[in-house]
Amino acid sequence: MRFEPIAIVGQSCVLPGALDPADLWDLVMQGRSMVAPAPDDAWRIDKARVLSAPGAYTQDRAWSDHGGYVRDFAERFDPTGFLLPADEILALDPLFQWTLYGVREALRSAGLPAPFATANARAGLVLGNLSYPTAGLVQFAEATWFAAQEAGVPRPPGMTAPDSRNRFSSGLPAHLAAQALNLGGDAFALDAACASSLYAIKLACDRLHDGRADVMVAGAVNRTDDLFIHIGFCALQAMSRRGESRPFAADADGLVPGEGAAFVVLKRLDDAVAAGDAILGVIRGIGLSNDGNAGGFLSPSAAGQVRALEAAYAAAGLAPADISLLECHATGTAVGDATEIESAGQLFHGQAGVPIGSLKANLGHLITAAGAAGLIKVLGALRTGIRPPSRPVETPLAALAGSPFRLLQ
Repeated sequence: MRFEPIAIVGQSCVLPGALDPADLWDLVMQGRSMVAPAPDDAWRIDKARVLSAPGAYTQDRAWSDHGGYVRDFAERFDPTGFLLPADEILALDPLFQWTLYGVREALRSAGLPAPFATANARAGLVLGNLSYPTAGLVQFAEATWFAAQEAGVPRPPGMTAPDSRNRFSSGLPAHLAAQALNLGGDAFALDAACASSLYAIKLACDRLHDGRADVMVAGAVNRTDDLFIHIGFCALQAMSRRGESRPFAADADGLVPGEGAAFVVLKRLDDAVAAGDAILGVIRGIGLSNDGNAGGFLSPSAAGQVRALEAAYAAAGLAPADISLLECHATGTAVGDATEIESAGQLFHGQAGVPIGSLKANLGHLITAAGAAGLIKVLGALRTGIRPPSRPVETPLAALAGSPFRLLQ
């Protein structure tokens, strides 16, 4: 089936070390890592009560507090100008604020009104977002629990009752962003874990293809409660014990979580050309698949990945020989990275020296926002004509030897 080309005409991000795409490109080209220990107040308790020596998992413990953290957002964010009161916006969890900021900046970068003067029924939003607790939701639960206790139970210092809307942190951010910016078309959220932002882009393309929209904003946000995510990944035995994000490294020992948001604005290519839009890139094919009953969360199936790759290239009418850069998922887990090389290697069989990289070496694993952030990195490569390097790896993963790929360093 022919895939009608979709133009990317706007972009934005709220990422560790990068509050706009220009910042992201600079840190990638400089080879910087934004992975660092969690801020002192990120877990709301003394981290020493949670951190333990690396090894076998112990309930409610984590062996690392390292991650990719968004900093200085409050200084950048202007809560005025939305169709919501600024004081209400400032009372919401940063997840809502990152979404509002990201969608507005993406629209502005596309030269579109933000907000639209009247409700635009031809403009919509698809948001990837985890169905996990945020810090705001946890604080709401804490305040509710303490309020229900008998008199005399000590409250933590500075505890206040957070905005009740922080309870609805999965789907409400998409609705509020659409309301605040007069996006009158479809606006909804989805949770496809690490693939969420790419699923959001696919569903946004569907709405452009079937004529239900003329403009779509698509992307994802991750601001899951940091204590929750660290304990969870340690329970899964997926967290790096050294607190280092090292995709495609032979000595990589797991992933490091990161937080942030990334968005793109999409239009049908013919419409974008007719409007004289600045076109950042063109989506010519998308492939979706799943592993069915094979593999698992930490043991992905090469067959499922190959099906997705084949579908995307078939839709685009492209061959592996046409490709000059491959931005990978690669999280720094030995099995996952090796499987990805195996999967892509089947499609690129016969090629040699195809450059690959992974943004997770710079920012950690952004989970829902990972795919869209990687896409913005690739848009920077298209803009500059430079294939960006990954952070240096002393000993690459053995699976790269004899593969069609080379790690850009």
